[in-house]
Amino acid sequence: MTEAVSTAIPAHRTAVLHPVRDGVRAADAARDPEARLAEAVGLAAAIALNVVHAETVRVREPRPATLFGTGGIDRLKGLIADLEIELILVNGALSPVQQRNLEQTWKCKVIDRTAVILEIFGARARTREGRLQVELAHLSYQRSRLVRSWTHLERQRGGFGFLGGPGESQLEIDRRLIDERIARLKDELSDVGRTRQIHRKARQRVPYPVIALVGYTNAGKSTLFNRLTDADVQVADMLFATLDPTMRKIELPSGRNAILSDTVGFISDLPTELIAAFHATLEEVQEADLVMHVRDVAHPESEAQKADVQAVLDKLGIAEGGGRPMIEVLNKLDLLEPERRELVLNAAERTNEPQIGVSALTGEGCPQLLSLVDEELAEGRDVIQVSVRLWDGKTIAWLYRNGEVMERQDDEEFAHIKVRLAEADQARFARLTDGGQAGESRLITH
Repeated sequence: MTEAVSTAIPAHRTAVLHPVRDGVRAADAARDPEARLAEAVGLAAAIALNVVHAETVRVREPRPATLFGTGGIDRLKGLIADLEIELILVNGALSPVQQRNLEQTWKCKVIDRTAVILEIFGARARTREGRLQVELAHLSYQRSRLVRSWTHLERQRGGFGFLGGPGESQLEIDRRLIDERIARLKDELSDVGRTRQIHRKARQRVPYPVIALVGYTNAGKSTLFNRLTDADVQVADMLFATLDPTMRKIELPSGRNAILSDTVGFISDLPTELIAAFHATLEEVQEADLVMHVRDVAHPESEAQKADVQAVLDKLGIAEGGGRPMIEVLNKLDLLEPERRELVLNAAERTNEPQIGVSALTGEGCPQLLSLVDEELAEGRDVIQVSVRLWDGKTIAWLYRNGEVMERQDDEEFAHIKVRLAEADQARFARLTDGGQAGESRLITH
């Protein structure tokens, strides 16, 4: 499938099936089955699959061997033959046995939701770390597929000594090779992780707060990122258009600078392999001073998407109301009908939580968003007094740029400054002066 994207080979004729269990309110009961089906079609489109059929399939009782009942399988078998379908995407999790049995019955390739998300990530990752993480996730998923999966893996193959051993099965050989590759990948990622820590420490010495954009995939994060930073990050109306984190400097209305980070989009039922593999990438969110949760308020499943994002943030230890400032950005106002738009804006004004409506596409509300960011970063500022040598203009300028200077008195040698600084900026100020970036100024803090 990746080749189909990169070499313009005609895409597989694909059918998308969303199984819905009768009479059971599932964990995602807040979601409409048709919306879930539409999202699965979007996943297929993200890797240029040719979707020729899509439907929700009622499942009375999931079958361990095939998931679907006999009647449904027979009906779909005829449909597959009539439409000459080459690939089936089941929008759910399939066991290895179910996948094998469905492929044998339908005589075509069958993949589940996890597999297609892995394919998307594999096609989009650009950085070395991203590619390593994707491969690790792929191998972890493939290893689970080896358990009692395809019959050719049960054949015996002789070997010599530790290179295979007499009578080692093909399944055992494949599992061992995957385990060895996983171990090598983890070692490489560990090296990359150490490099990332060095870069993060270097960024911590940069006296700017970090703002992380998070949100459901295709919520408009990259469009907002481009709008606020005048950058040219890839923007596309598709799921997972952004995978590798991008960081740019922005200037806030107060004149202080900040770093804005665009991150990978979240999605419901994100494969556990990917949550583990991209943990390092999402550390950018954990390290942020402020999180901006971008929501697509024009999407019919906006509230359910919000819950999915919050669930991932909770796993990262970024719980709502957990101390780190968070702004809810209600994006895509330009797509709302006037009545709906008015309701959204009125609700944003009434809430006690930091919330604002914007259109990243047109720029509406973006100046107000930057002002709100300024206010949130200023929350919890303490008033401190410092004395800086008059010739140390760099440090004095830093205080004016990042704090609220309330009073200043100069004598022959020092500028005595009373300034309001956020806790994070106080730490940055300490690193700035302790690291020698303030020259030889004798700094006196009260």
